[in-house]
Amino acid sequence: MKNYFLKSMGCKSNQFEGAVIEEKLTNAGYNKVDKIENADLYILNSCSVTHKSDNEALYILRNAKHINPSIKTLITGCIAQTEKENLLENDFIDFVLGNNEKFDIVKFLSSNKKINVGDIMNLSEFNEVTLCDTIKTRASLKIQDGCDNRCSYCIIPFARGKSRSANSKFIIDQINFFEEHGFKEVIFTGIHIGQWGKEWGKTILDLLKEVENNTKIRYRLGSLNPLEITDELLNFLSKSEQFCPHFHLSLQSACNKTLERMNRFYKVEDYLEQIEKINSMFKLPFLGSDIIAGFVGETEEDFKITLENLKKSGLTAIHTFPYSIRKGTQAENMNGHLSDKIKEERANLIKQISSQKTKEFIEKNIGTQHSVIIEKHPDKKTGFLKGMTENYLTVLINSKDKNLINTTQNITITKAEENHILGNLNINQ
Repeated sequence: MKNYFLKSMGCKSNQFEGAVIEEKLTNAGYNKVDKIENADLYILNSCSVTHKSDNEALYILRNAKHINPSIKTLITGCIAQTEKENLLENDFIDFVLGNNEKFDIVKFLSSNKKINVGDIMNLSEFNEVTLCDTIKTRASLKIQDGCDNRCSYCIIPFARGKSRSANSKFIIDQINFFEEHGFKEVIFTGIHIGQWGKEWGKTILDLLKEVENNTKIRYRLGSLNPLEITDELLNFLSKSEQFCPHFHLSLQSACNKTLERMNRFYKVEDYLEQIEKINSMFKLPFLGSDIIAGFVGETEEDFKITLENLKKSGLTAIHTFPYSIRKGTQAENMNGHLSDKIKEERANLIKQISSQKTKEFIEKNIGTQHSVIIEKHPDKKTGFLKGMTENYLTVLINSKDKNLINTTQNITITKAEENHILGNLNINQ
């Protein structure tokens, strides 16, 4: 099984871990192929955040066997962790590998085992996996795993285990390693990075202070719970020369009644005020968020409140998806489940709000200057260089000078047309 095809579903942590698996296999002499027909092994790094994700994963593996009947299939990730032995009852699944065991995939493939899934709830140490993907311009660094929250809709704590943090020395050493290898930015990923350091009585702010005292390249944070964004943290980040003004807020609803049923322990009015504070303290910060549409018991009035609050919020973009029943969660047994049609309709209305807010944010950025890291791969259609601003906008730049690749340049955003944001290179920097 030397030729493999790999697909990673879901969150940024899973994407990071999929890249780690790929790097480990490549270093061990395995060959990645782009077509299922040419593969001996199909590896699916699965996501289980929704019931739809579970169904999609099973469809993907069944389809792989249909395309290439002789292929062997391996499922890892969150479904593998929560379903374990049940997966092998499917004749289109050959191997099952747990969320922590996935990092020993080379050893597993050389064994005669069909399944290796440990009890992730007993894990107390962070698995210090690393990735040096020189194909990319910005490096990802996993700093935390697991989650200690028990939101009523979520199965992920049981797929990822208790919150576990990478120690600060490991993190700083990795950032400096990335800088030595030419990276200009690092993205901190994890399942719940706001819980970093919890087991030692530390906070994400403690980590960032250490990072800024010992590293130089800019950094970007993953998703944060509103309760983890303190005034002290905002004050520190607002004065930072390394932090990218890009926040992703794990909000989940904009109605207090719904938040209470979700076991989310904050109020809408508090995080709306927090959003305004962020917008006032930072220059054009990008403010993304997550919202679940059609949660159990969400009435028309509840949803109307969510829509009104989202409209008046200072958010930039809203990632939304219909609520999906997760077996084994508290919400599974709640009263008031809605039809798929209603959930889809509500999600579509939220998407419309998100689209308008993103459009307005882009318009605010026209005529402004930004520090842009030029990516290693130019735009395929135009050949122009492209890069990302510190506030999370992808920009096409009026230059094809490959000498600028993987450098940081000062760019003025000039206009937005169709699916592109355009910018001019400021020569006199």
